[in-house]
Amino acid sequence: MGKFEYYGKGLPGIDLYELKGHLIVLEGTDGVGRSTQVGLLRSWLESRGHAVLDTGMARSALAGKGIKKAKRGHTLGGVTQNLFYATDFADRLENEMIPALRAGFVVLTDRYIYSLMARAIVRGANPEWIKDVYNFALQPDAIFYLRIGIDDLIPRVLHSSGFDYWESGMDMRLGDNLFTSFSKYQSRLLSEFDAMVSSYGFQVIDAAKTIEEIFAVLRDRIAQIVEPSPARPLNPPLDPSPPESDKKRA
Repeated sequence: MGKFEYYGKGLPGIDLYELKGHLIVLEGTDGVGRSTQVGLLRSWLESRGHAVLDTGMARSALAGKGIKKAKRGHTLGGVTQNLFYATDFADRLENEMIPALRAGFVVLTDRYIYSLMARAIVRGANPEWIKDVYNFALQPDAIFYLRIGIDDLIPRVLHSSGFDYWESGMDMRLGDNLFTSFSKYQSRLLSEFDAMVSSYGFQVIDAAKTIEEIFAVLRDRIAQIVEPSPARPLNPPLDPSPPESDKKRA
């Protein structure tokens, strides 16, 4: 069995034995600081000689621009949205992530299938159906879940990008204004993420800490994956110097 496995049937024609790199996922809700940490981790890994690919949602050449254009109209339906994002993910997996892993890169991904599934479930998708949609995904080396409570999340979003239509769940009519809808939508997303912790093996990181503290934890854990301590040799190396008894006889 190779280093990697799929969650289900996987993509055809891919030899998993050829994938020598590492797939590291940073998950968490909107505004939690994933992108900041991916940038810091990329610089740190490259400074240590690792080739790095970083990727994220809606960045594929096939579907990325189409997703952004469709979302601007605020009329994107649930099933269409789910399949649009699945197409984006499949394109990036096949044409970006897998080639990078084959070449020995460390692949850092700002969200993975877990965000896509959580968003879909919160919007009413059947959980088993959406899991089947993404059963072609590779199982990552590690999934770091940057967890934050809604009371800590709201001030961060207010001081950074502000409330976004889709990230506030306004398409779901959860409230009369962005603030109310954001609170309800993000709370539901957090519940879905929390439900995935044990089933998908998330490593939970307290995202209420400072950027530096979070980075230190991520750096140390990722180092254990990409730079494991060398195994103790089965046989000790030969000592070129003669034993003490030979020195005395000389």
